[in-house]
Amino acid sequence: MENKPKVSVIGGGLAGCEAAWQLAEAGFPVAIYEMKPQQYTPAHHYKGLAELVCSNSLKADRLASAAGLLKAEMERMGSLLIPCAREVSVAAGGALAVDRERFSDLVTEKITAHPLITICTQEVEELPTAPAIVASGPLTADGLAKSIEEKCGQRLSFFDAAAPIVTYESLDHDITFFASRYDRGDADYINCPMNKEEYLAFYEALIHAERAPLSEFDKEIFRVYEGCMPIEVLASRGEDTMRFGPLKPVGLTDPRTGRRPYAVVQLRRENSEGTLFNLVGFQTNLKFPEQKRVFSMIPGLANADFMRYGVMHRNSFLDSPRLLSADYSLQSEPLLFFAGQITGVEGYIESAASGILAGRNLARKLSGKAPLILPRDTMMGALAAYISDPGVTEFQPMGCNMGILPELPVRIRDKKEKYQAYADRALASLEAYLTEQEG
Repeated sequence: MENKPKVSVIGGGLAGCEAAWQLAEAGFPVAIYEMKPQQYTPAHHYKGLAELVCSNSLKADRLASAAGLLKAEMERMGSLLIPCAREVSVAAGGALAVDRERFSDLVTEKITAHPLITICTQEVEELPTAPAIVASGPLTADGLAKSIEEKCGQRLSFFDAAAPIVTYESLDHDITFFASRYDRGDADYINCPMNKEEYLAFYEALIHAERAPLSEFDKEIFRVYEGCMPIEVLASRGEDTMRFGPLKPVGLTDPRTGRRPYAVVQLRRENSEGTLFNLVGFQTNLKFPEQKRVFSMIPGLANADFMRYGVMHRNSFLDSPRLLSADYSLQSEPLLFFAGQITGVEGYIESAASGILAGRNLARKLSGKAPLILPRDTMMGALAAYISDPGVTEFQPMGCNMGILPELPVRIRDKKEKYQAYADRALASLEAYLTEQEG
């Protein structure tokens, strides 16, 4: 054991704890650097590790759901956090929710008790020397953020202005059409044409929709980012403002009418498989139910499955497709890994899952083994593929959803049956892959 190098893990959140646990279980001594309780971010308040800063829910627990599937895969990969969550769970219908303080206390207890893990209470202001894992979260402290920027070529975002994402198969293709303006280049955009009546109804619903409150911290940042203007704010500046902005119809012809539409909402490919598309220019701060209600008024989106709703908040994350490999290591430095929301995975369990892979893969590299690149039809593999896909040109954080998985060979119309088929395929694929790699 004395021949094994000590690994630094920066951050004691969900991803950092999972990463440290994987490394320690593989026999590597680990130092977790966590600045709490010496110093807190604006979002953190509790002294323990693995603090849940927003909701206490870890999302749906049924296997035939993206979150349920992800948790099942994490447990197969030796997760520390999911068993802890089950031990301190509280009633939440079909979701896995926890008593947040008991959850943090239990994880802290297990991490502290591990003979190979040391907790160092201090702020880290510079990237550590490899081998190391950076899991500093979306509110990375200024000093470390600057160091990361210097290492990564200024590729660290400080404001997350993400548009909603929908699945291709849920669109009404009798209404939408592929085209580029003036037929220039490839027809890469899906266009949702609006007549005047449809546009005005959408405009009225949008400007009166209920918005999510911004914290004073986010308001201050938002004032600097005029380019991240929410679509509802743009609409409030005048009835025709959107038609001269992201909804401009110039250069497009609706094949159903042979005429230019009154307005057009464009959807842009989100992944290389073409299973997901985002609403161009639709960064928004509307509440999630309002986004579903209002954006479903867009022609072609009446039955759209929203895989991610729009968000606007401070969120430091890497331009991962240009920087990270699918094992979560930095392409330019293979023994320096990143994990958690700083990589562009979004959500509690997604962050924890990335920590599992980062920790296990660093341990494997240090042991002279090839990293685990999980199959694309697993949820963990699909998330890793998304954040490292160079074909994703305008990168925004992504949570687990069935839309990032490869399509099934046979079309299944019933959503419950379809999602169960995705889950069955994923777990069988994961088991076969791990048996081959670990056997």
